[in-house]
Amino acid sequence: MSNKLLTSAHNLIANDNHHLICDHAHNAKDKKLILWFSDVGIGDVGLVGGKNASLGEMHQNLAVKGVTVPNGFATTAYAYRYFLEKSGLKDEIKRILKGLNTHDIRDLARRGAAARKAILAAELPKDFKENIVEAYYQLGAKYGSHHVDVAVRSSATAEDLPDASFAGQQESYLNVHGEKALLKAVRDCVSSLFTNRAISYRVDKGFDHFSIALSVGVQKMVRSDLAASGVMFSCDPDSGFADVTVINAAYGLGENVVKGRINPDEYWIFEPFLKEGKESIIKKTIGSKEWRMIYSKGTNSTKNTKVSACDQKKFVLTNEEIIQLAKWSVIIENHYKRPMDIEWAKDGKTNKLFIVQARPETAHQSKRDVNMMEVYKLTVPKTGLQVVGTGVSVGAKIGVGKANVIKSVKQINDFKPGQVLVTKMTDPDWEPIMKIASAIVTDAGGRTCHAAIISRELGIPAVVGTKNGTSTIKNNSPVTVDCSQGETGYIYKGIIPAKVEKTDLGAIGELPVKILINLGEPDQAFKYSFLPQSGIGLAREEFIINNYIKIHPLALINYQNQSKRRKIAERKTAEKTQKIKFDKETVKKIEELTVGYTDKVQFYTDKLAEGVAKLAAAFYPKEIIVRFSDFKTNEYANLIGGKYFEPKEENPMIGWRGASRYYDERFKEAFKLECRAIKKVRETFGFKNVIVMIPFCRTVEEGKKVLEIMAGEGLKQGVNGFKVYVMAEIPANIILAEEFAKIFDGFSIGSNDLTQLTLGLDRDNGTLAHIGNEKNEAVKILIRQLIKVAHKYNRKVGICGQAPSDFPDFAEFLVQEGIDSISLNPDTVLKTSAMLAKIKKPANKSTIFAAILGLIGLSGL
Repeated sequence: MSNKLLTSAHNLIANDNHHLICDHAHNAKDKKLILWFSDVGIGDVGLVGGKNASLGEMHQNLAVKGVTVPNGFATTAYAYRYFLEKSGLKDEIKRILKGLNTHDIRDLARRGAAARKAILAAELPKDFKENIVEAYYQLGAKYGSHHVDVAVRSSATAEDLPDASFAGQQESYLNVHGEKALLKAVRDCVSSLFTNRAISYRVDKGFDHFSIALSVGVQKMVRSDLAASGVMFSCDPDSGFADVTVINAAYGLGENVVKGRINPDEYWIFEPFLKEGKESIIKKTIGSKEWRMIYSKGTNSTKNTKVSACDQKKFVLTNEEIIQLAKWSVIIENHYKRPMDIEWAKDGKTNKLFIVQARPETAHQSKRDVNMMEVYKLTVPKTGLQVVGTGVSVGAKIGVGKANVIKSVKQINDFKPGQVLVTKMTDPDWEPIMKIASAIVTDAGGRTCHAAIISRELGIPAVVGTKNGTSTIKNNSPVTVDCSQGETGYIYKGIIPAKVEKTDLGAIGELPVKILINLGEPDQAFKYSFLPQSGIGLAREEFIINNYIKIHPLALINYQNQSKRRKIAERKTAEKTQKIKFDKETVKKIEELTVGYTDKVQFYTDKLAEGVAKLAAAFYPKEIIVRFSDFKTNEYANLIGGKYFEPKEENPMIGWRGASRYYDERFKEAFKLECRAIKKVRETFGFKNVIVMIPFCRTVEEGKKVLEIMAGEGLKQGVNGFKVYVMAEIPANIILAEEFAKIFDGFSIGSNDLTQLTLGLDRDNGTLAHIGNEKNEAVKILIRQLIKVAHKYNRKVGICGQAPSDFPDFAEFLVQEGIDSISLNPDTVLKTSAMLAKIKKPANKSTIFAAILGLIGLSGL
């Protein structure tokens, strides 16, 4: 991808030796030592570096659109070169770096220290110092303060480029007061152009050390030490999905978030709905946020203080503030015409939000081939694997190697290529070894921390925020770092076999049938949205309940009653569920999981809605079919508190499940929570692309009862395009297909259950597996008949069972029968689609099947 960030006014071109050439037109700004943000824009990267040019660009052009950026000024690249030439530093540093081998960590450290020492020993030219001090007092006058507090940040002329972030390569200093402290901070910033990590990074990226100059930005501090700050991406930083903004937030100054010292809050916003004024926050997660960075007096200008347990359990930002930041994210992205990595801060004195930095998001800008999809997967079952750590996964790859547990940057010389780096957190000092690691694991940090940003740029898997990885992972032990399973990353003991499948998406031809996917894991949704598909044919609520809620809905309803936060009468819960008394362990788990929610029932509704909304957002505006919960009694019993509400059944597979639960007085209140979650997704969030589906509906009467409850909760068929499908997985659904077609809007064949009930099998019983599968002729006859009846009543009919994923010839059978859609497991979409592309859908159906149906007496159904 070309560097569109750099305009023709100042185009940075790389010659064959990868040296940067500056071709901007000479003008009055070229010989200035100081330039104000109001004087520079993105065309001035060569004058004031990427960071300061971007700040000037936003200060000048986005303020009118409501984006607030603190004012400030920048020392120039000309001033930097003027300092080096006048002091003789250029020749001295060249001598120091001559013959450097950046892969020799000790040699790199020795030479880097010598270069920095030389810069710090040199005196800034007198006129340069005078310009800095004069501008500082002018800035103070603008803000009504003589010794105004400022942030002093480095901004290199080859920084924040679309294909090289140089993230954190040079130093920044916060809460700087007075001219003496400011001049020291400026010189420290200049010396940081030659930190070990910056030297190493330039060599790796092919940049000449002296083709790059350093500008220093001096910007009015936002008093986020009294409030909050963080980072946001205008896309999903892992998959590159463009229509979301991801915000990380924590208390105090932003360095803790950027450097990954804490686990921040995380908020996901669906951007297309922002203009419509809808509540587009599709996910909110509370982080632990243990530390708050604040102002300090004395030698250190900042310090970390412990955040109270009460504040840790609160969301840092209000919904209104989250939406405001997301709107700014869209404005900034639209202005720069590319996804952006943005730092924001909230001023605790004024309660106003500010943007303090914006740079191109580098992980997906130039590297992602949209036609090539890579899928990493373990080649052995996960059951039985020993998990030694979990955290937030970064990327979707799998890495293996011996763990090198390093608790201090002083130990990085001991790191070997191909090892797994395990540490508390990383900062730019760690980059010389990060680039040779097979994977990275950190105790602290969130999705936007330093370790996450750099691992994406390097293309290696990372699991951040494990909390205790440095303790649970043994040094020098072989481990597998698995980021292929969604938001949660796993570290397994030992080297686990894995593979990567690469597929050219552009090679698949036109298909004779709509391909949908089966997906219940919201954190996989954005990645799989890039597959060639027409939406989701089966979104299982069970995944969301199991992985994000984990608590039985009736346990939450009862807990709410027991805690006396609401009167029993307000809940109108069945008499049986009001008398349950939970054990201490159950109460503890409920409290831990529902942190931030005084209304525990609302926790269930919100988390279920967020999970469904993330699925809907990933595929919007394509339709997704969400199946209401279809746990069996033994599965419901395994949820927290479930043992208090679930009967023991000899054969749960054909027991109290699906529709039979929803209208039952023992479960009806829990089903209403599912209805409220769907209503929130469709009406509050605005995802009208959500269709719901009722599973295991044994009779038409059951269907009517469930539809009545749904309508009572505001989910009425036909209103705002709302559709309700039914699973066709019981022979009765097909024998009475005409009656079911009168009350439902479509069918989805659940071939797994249909097969077991047609053949009298228990599909959980391995000893009977050899008797038959979906390709059994009895099953196929039923499927043919359902397709025929569904089309007679103008109802859509698809299949969401396992069979088309497992048996290509069965998928071909479905196409020949005229099925409307086939829903496949994500890992079989490409293979099955390639096979289906070779099939031509017949214009007219064969009459032979009608004859067969007539012979067995089903043709009149």
